[in-house]
Amino acid sequence: MNKHKITLLGAGSWGTAVALHLARHHEVTLWGHSKSHIEALKRDGENKQFLPGYSFPESLSASDDLDACLNQAHTVIIGVPSHAFAEVFEKINKISGPITAGISWITKGIDPDTNTLLSQTVASKWGKNTPMAILSGPSFAKEVARGLPTAITLASNDKAYGKALQQLFCDPQFRVYLSDDVIGVQLCGAVKNVLAIATGISDGLGFGANARAALITRGLAEMTRLGTAIGANQQTFSGLAGLGDLVLTCTDDQSRNRRFGLAIGQGQETEIAEKNIGQVVEGKHNAYQVCGLAKQHKISMPICQTILQILERDITAQEAVHQLMTRPLKHE
Repeated sequence: MNKHKITLLGAGSWGTAVALHLARHHEVTLWGHSKSHIEALKRDGENKQFLPGYSFPESLSASDDLDACLNQAHTVIIGVPSHAFAEVFEKINKISGPITAGISWITKGIDPDTNTLLSQTVASKWGKNTPMAILSGPSFAKEVARGLPTAITLASNDKAYGKALQQLFCDPQFRVYLSDDVIGVQLCGAVKNVLAIATGISDGLGFGANARAALITRGLAEMTRLGTAIGANQQTFSGLAGLGDLVLTCTDDQSRNRRFGLAIGQGQETEIAEKNIGQVVEGKHNAYQVCGLAKQHKISMPICQTILQILERDITAQEAVHQLMTRPLKHE
């Protein structure tokens, strides 16, 4: 029997890790926009730039030919950073038009031009009834690439499509829980990145475990407040996509968002901190997106808004702490 053919769009560390996981059971093509990068993947048999040390099996190939990648695929998954999602989706739309089987993504973020969820980007072109799904949860790229036990959430607006993807992804090392809360799961993936920058800054300043725990807890409250205001299920925020991913990203230095915050807390300029990390720091973009969405819906998100002020150089990290700790007293 022929293996299921999957095209994964986005050859960064996370896209590569998911491609490696899927290639254990299926035929996968990893697409990237950079011809030179794709040539390096083919030559090296691994992604030395973004995920070194994990060899590609025979069932995983690389290509920069988007037309061919889309034409041969049974399933298409988008894995580019959030600020590139709309551009890649528009390319798909021009090549193939609506994909009747559905479209899924592992991108965590919000559209930067409209401050809307990525599902709304898809719905605006293909209609809200198009089968779509988002995969999100506590999942570092290196651990997925190594085949370490991982459990995440897959949210879909179509039960049959969601179940099909669940079967596609699941194996004894990778467990997927289904959800119908497309809004909440998407929002969790964006907000937790901003909060990881916040906890990184706090730890970089040497503020300790008390401050870190407070930021995670109050950050979860901010995430939930915004989510319920735009139609998410409150239970989502205590699940894998919410609390699970938030704790992971805020407490482990595998998180590039946390490392970015640590560098800022230790006095580095944001540009230098991001350059030293060497990959896209999603939280830097997400801060603008999340705060824009919160402003649209008139939701107070003091931690996220303070991080945005730091990124815009309106205040220093030290001033940010004073600003948060001296806000008017209130009930929890």
